[in-house]
Amino acid sequence: MSASPLPPLMVLALFAALLAGFPVAFSIAAVAFAFGAAGLALGAFPPAFLFAIPLRVLGILLNDNLLAIPFFVFIGLLLERSGIAEDMLDAFGRLLAPVRGGLAYAVVLVGAALAATTGIVSASVVAMGLTTLPVMLRYGYSPALASGVIAASGTLAQMIPPSIVLIVLAEQMDVELPQIYRGALGPSALIVGLYLLFLYLASRFYPGALPAAPASAQGERLRTRLRRALVNALPPVAIVGALLASIFLGIATPTESGAVGALATLFYGRARGKLTPASLRQAMDATGILCSCIIFLLFGATCFSLVFRGFDGPLWIEAAFAHLPGGRLGFLVSVNVLIFLLAFFLDFFEIAFIVVPLIEPVSAKLGINPLWLSVVLAVNMQTSFMYPPFGLALYNLRSVAPPGLRTSQIYRGVAPFIAIQVIALALIIAFPRIVTLEPAEKERLDRLLLERRIETGAHKGR
Repeated sequence: MSASPLPPLMVLALFAALLAGFPVAFSIAAVAFAFGAAGLALGAFPPAFLFAIPLRVLGILLNDNLLAIPFFVFIGLLLERSGIAEDMLDAFGRLLAPVRGGLAYAVVLVGAALAATTGIVSASVVAMGLTTLPVMLRYGYSPALASGVIAASGTLAQMIPPSIVLIVLAEQMDVELPQIYRGALGPSALIVGLYLLFLYLASRFYPGALPAAPASAQGERLRTRLRRALVNALPPVAIVGALLASIFLGIATPTESGAVGALATLFYGRARGKLTPASLRQAMDATGILCSCIIFLLFGATCFSLVFRGFDGPLWIEAAFAHLPGGRLGFLVSVNVLIFLLAFFLDFFEIAFIVVPLIEPVSAKLGINPLWLSVVLAVNMQTSFMYPPFGLALYNLRSVAPPGLRTSQIYRGVAPFIAIQVIALALIIAFPRIVTLEPAEKERLDRLLLERRIETGAHKGR
């Protein structure tokens, strides 16, 4: 264990700066430079050690995975600002209107579709809150359940590829982006399935909370409603599906796929007549602001991690976890509980850039699969968007909710979905194959090799 008191003091100073309300990116950088100067004065490391900072910053600017972020963000903001996302919600809402709880099912399904197309929680929650929440309340849905399903469905944007969360975690955990995208598909499907199962059970046991749409709202024929859903939802989902397929199959890099996807979204929005110069300008401005924030966070985080390593901080972290019982399981439980608690006060980027780099060396020494751990952390941090009182999804929903909807109802509505997230997290920890599928894949490859050897032997025998 590091004998120096500077590593824990460094972490405490950073959290003190964050709790004092200073900007995250500048707080991380300021603490790093202050303790870097202290390290030089105390002789903890030579001045040449800090010369690695410019090289690390250059590495960030040249990182291919990070270059994909602006394109994925731009795709989502284009769909949200041009109103295409609202059309998807309206079409699915009409299609499922006759079913008890149909609007709630539509919110989850469209939330998953928007997650794949936007990758941004705020965009998904605002779009669904503006278009669907007033209709659900007018049809007699429980205010708490209606707000809860919208907030929870919006957080799917942080789990379903292409997701900014997964890109950042891939960078922090040193995992290939296509791998983490593949690994997130199973857990994403699990969470969506659990949401739908909960709504089905709620509609059975509490039918008054999830009514069907009134007869006056079911005037269109089924064929018309189905055609509307296909026309409004299929093109944007097809764009993202083709984008992900090109990444998975190795046809294009994430950056190349994102660039082509952004261009296709521009053409689609223009062809639908939904994309105006004003909405395009808004999408470009919002993309620039968000990506600038991420870059400054990365600059501060890389400075912080370098100075922390200079003080042998990883040894201090490793020794702290070594005193926990349970070995790898104890480490996993402790890390997830820590992130669960920190998420009440810190947002995803703060956790990803501060906490994840501290635990990554320890997980590597324990032999934990970094791909699996990355997805576990992603599910945990997805839940953080719903934690009262600081959850980002709750703030977004509160900003667009009707005045009659109380904040306490929103908090009450997300409680069962937080429980569902915890169940999903426990299942992923208990059954790692949901993420990695390594044993099954190995068996398949071994079988193929055996068949090929048998065929080769048969040819030689002839």
